[in-house]
This record gives sequence, structure tokens and C-alpha cells, in this order.
Amino acid sequence: MTREAEALLLPLDGGSLPDRSVIGGKAWSIARMRALGLPVPPAFVITTACCRAYLAAGQAFPDGLMDAVRGALAEIEAATGRRFGQGPQALLLSVRSGAAISMPGMMDTVLNLGISDATEAALAAETGDARFARDTHRRFLEMYGRIVLKAAVPDLDPAAAPADWRAAVAKAAGREVPDDPWVQLEAAIRAVFDSWDGRRARRYRAHHGIPDDLGTAVTIQAMVFGNADQESGTGVLFSRNPLTGAAEPYGEFLACAQGEDVVSGAHTPEPLSAMADHHPALHEELLQAAAVLERENGDVQDIEFTVERGRLFLLQSRSAKRAARAAVNIAVDMVHEGRITAAQALDRISAEQVRQLLRPRLKPGADGQAELLCSGEAASPGVGAGLVVTDSDRAEELSEQDQEVVLVRPSTSPDDVHGMIVAKAVVTAQGGSTSHAAVVSRALGVPCVVGCGADALAGLEDREITVDGDKGRIYAGRLAIEAPDIRADTHLRQLQDWAVEAVGMQVIPLDAAPADALDLDGQPGGEDAETATLLLRGVRAAKGGVFGTDAGVQAAVDAGVELIAVPQVLPALLAAHAARHGGVDSAGAGAGGDQTDE
Repeated sequence: MTREAEALLLPLDGGSLPDRSVIGGKAWSIARMRALGLPVPPAFVITTACCRAYLAAGQAFPDGLMDAVRGALAEIEAATGRRFGQGPQALLLSVRSGAAISMPGMMDTVLNLGISDATEAALAAETGDARFARDTHRRFLEMYGRIVLKAAVPDLDPAAAPADWRAAVAKAAGREVPDDPWVQLEAAIRAVFDSWDGRRARRYRAHHGIPDDLGTAVTIQAMVFGNADQESGTGVLFSRNPLTGAAEPYGEFLACAQGEDVVSGAHTPEPLSAMADHHPALHEELLQAAAVLERENGDVQDIEFTVERGRLFLLQSRSAKRAARAAVNIAVDMVHEGRITAAQALDRISAEQVRQLLRPRLKPGADGQAELLCSGEAASPGVGAGLVVTDSDRAEELSEQDQEVVLVRPSTSPDDVHGMIVAKAVVTAQGGSTSHAAVVSRALGVPCVVGCGADALAGLEDREITVDGDKGRIYAGRLAIEAPDIRADTHLRQLQDWAVEAVGMQVIPLDAAPADALDLDGQPGGEDAETATLLLRGVRAAKGGVFGTDAGVQAAVDAGVELIAVPQVLPALLAAHAARHGGVDSAGAGAGGDQTDE
């Protein structure tokens, strides 16, 4: 085991680049950005090994952890000229999770940690803005109560006093928020570690086949404040459009706000062009940083950023979660641009992503006479129809009864993921294209429309609707649909040409199967790939619906079959490629790569 893998924590100063498995994707991106000379607040990371040791010991910190944290925090104090939890220039912290494999929105984050009545007063005196200091205090108490104390804390009245806020949190949680910043910090670290084993994280890992024994890192970073004044703000930038794959910047910006305001879906931000209008120089600086990060990482980037009093800070950059359409277009375009090879493009596209693109869509004219119930922002493409449910638990229950459902919520949170997984589509009243609902829906390949407005969605429960995630529209009833034609899609055709050259197995349409092909329609496949492999031993050619699954194709590869005839050629080719080359590259898998991390 390397010294880094054994460490309790590591600095993120850009001097070294530890392995993602040790520090998680978020911390890795911070170290990478600092090495590139980009503007990033100082930070350190508690390693995934520390999390594993904590869980194995029954939620007990490894010996010496908090002493190591104190030493690392002293380095941040020296870099910023601030003191943690003390005036006259108080240092506040963000405490964020970060697994080696991105799990967007599944684990916990605490912002503004270290604030108290005393540090609020110091912050107000330093900035000359009591409003900003009070707003920061309220945000911390809400988040600490919900994340660390695990309480159903109501939204706190911005006009109330901190004592009233603390009383409301104590009433909801049954215990008070501590004033001591070190007690706050230790409890927040525990909360992030514990969130690795939370219900939503376990379900997400099970759905995506992510191992349970990886653990999460904890990134501790100096806060920068997008809510400081009207010259401040926060946003998310994609270096390419995550819906279509268009080679142009795409994102959102919210003035005088913190990052959680954007990703929670509780606020509807403006398009990134608003930042260009108000802060043209910072907008250009952001685009230049995005170009550097895309070039250095070889993939489309999802960048979280904050502007504090006219100064840009990058908080995280990662390979972006993207819709299936965008994943295909980006991979093919990057080959043509000379950024990646055709083999790398095939590694980045999963069979399931192409199956999503080949799923039925609205027939031309089907929406002409349909009743348009409402519209919003198209956040994840595709068409889904079903019974409207407004509760994720009920969505899961009805799905287990073979009922197709559409999840309609004011906004989604990590607690809704189990309902989103089973839904045919997701619709929200609030939020934009970088909200939790949008990002997770793209990762799941579920059609999604966001920002429809509360009034537009009222009264839809238990109605049958059709959701068009391509156009951002919601219709009454179930509309007519059709399957797309791969021959009309230049990107899919190009991908298929590369796959034919790369895959040693011949894959042809089902209706072109040779007479001697073994017919496996109705035979074991899917979860019982081992049985299918046995049936295929010594077989030269085979056909059947069993090869409509990755496991069925894997069985044919394992058995050495030379030819398979399948319902859809390209997904089978990609499944065969993945079977021969060890799966899909995480940079492009799962409707893309990442957001709102971990």
C-alpha cells in the first residue's frame, strides 16, 4: 500500500496528484485545477481509507484524525490570513463528500461551517454588510440541522433573529447546534462519512453497479461567498451542451447566491449569458478555464464556480453527466476534432445509452391535437408516459405493481432518487437544467422537464400524461410514438462503422439471420448469462431477443460465437466491444460522467 493510500488526509495544493481512489473525484479535480494555476480556494482532503476505517470501527475516527485536521487547517489559515471560527477575519469552511466514482447528489455537504453569533458579527464588521453575514448564518443553521442533526428543519424566516433560528432547529432536532466551530467540524465530517451508507447512496450504488466498499473522501475547503453582494454569484458551466452535445458553452448563473441554491432546484437561475451581460471579463475568464480543463482532461467538463465580490473561483470540475444523445455526439465530434481516438469514443458510449436513443419517440404530428398541459425547460431528452404521482415512495410501490409512473415534484432532492429510478419521466415545478432533478435524470436516462411552475402542475396527480423531454412539454393522456431510424443519424452511423471495425464478432439484423443460427428467443439471458453461455458452447451463429441485453451479448462473446442476429445492431456491437475491452470508460458512461457530486 502506498504512503498516500495509508494517509489520514492530504493537502490539495497542486504539488502532487494522488489517485482518485484515495481522495475521490472532487478532491482530485481541486488538486488538478491548482496544478494548472486556476483560481481555486485552498483545501485539503480526508481520504477514502479513513472513511473505510471509520465505518469498520463502528463509526469511530481513526487515531489522530482530528489532530491531523487541525494541522491541515492551520495551513489554510496561513494561506488565507483568516482564523477558523474567530474574528476579526473569520475563516468559514465547506465540508463536502467525494467518492472515487461520482454519485451526484447522493451524499452530504455542509457549507458556511464555523459561523456563530460572534463570527457573524466579525463577518458583518469586515464586509460592512450585516445582511450578508446574517444570510450566511441562516444558511448554515438550516443545512447543519438537516444534514448533521438529521432533522426536518423548516425553512427559517430570513427576518427572524439567530436565537429564533437556533431555537427552531433545536425544537426540530431535539438538540442544539453547537457554537464551538471544532465541534461543528467533527460532527460534519461524521455526517459525510455516514452518508456513504445512507439509504439513497446505497440504492444509487446498487442501480449503477458501484461497489459498497469504496468509501467517500471528505474535502474541507475555505468558503468563498456567492451571496456576498450583487457583484457576487454562483453557477455551473458545461464546456459543451450536456443535452445535445453541441460544441458550445452551456450553463446557468444565479446572482447573489450560493451553489446549493442552483443545484437544489429551489431557485430558477438565469442562463449563462446573464453572467456575460453583467460580468463580461469574468465570463471570458471562465470560458478560458473551461477550454483548458476540457483539453487537459480530454472530455466535456462540468464546472462549479463562484464569483465573490468580482473575483472568480473554481470549486470543482469533472467529466459531465450528459444525455445519451449528447454522449454520442460528443464522442464522435471529439474524434473528428482529433481530441480522442475512435477506440476511445467506443469506450465512452454504452449499449444502454444507444438503446435510449433508439427508444420510441413522439410520432410526427402526434402532439398537434393533444392537450398541452404545461411546459418548462427540457432537462433530459426522451419521451415518457404514465400515471402522475407526487411522492417517491408511492412511485416505487406502483412500479413494483407494474404500473408506469411519472414523478411530479416541486423539486427533487437526493431523497427522491428511488422514485426517479422507477419513473418513466420526471417533472418539477422549480429548478433549471443544472438542478438535482435535471442532473440525476440525465444520469438515469429518464426524460425530464423542469421549471414548469407550481400552478401548472397543480391537480395532475393520478392523471395519465406524456412528457416530451426533448421539447419540454407535458401533454394529457398517452400520445402515439414511433421508433427512430438509425440510418438518418450521422453520428450513430459513424459510431456503428467504428464498432463494426473494432468488434471481432459479426452482428447482423435479426431478419438477416442465417438458416443454421441457433434460435435463443425465450432462452435464458439477462441475469442468467452463465446458462446462456452453456447453451452457446460450440455454436457458430445464434439469433434471438436474448442478445438485446448486455449479458446475452457477453454470453456470446464468452462462448466464442462468430455471428449473432439481434433486434438492434449498434447496441449489441457496443455490448460486444465492452465485453472484449472491460466495460465502458467512466468518463463517458452512465449518460455521461458527473454533477453535484457525491
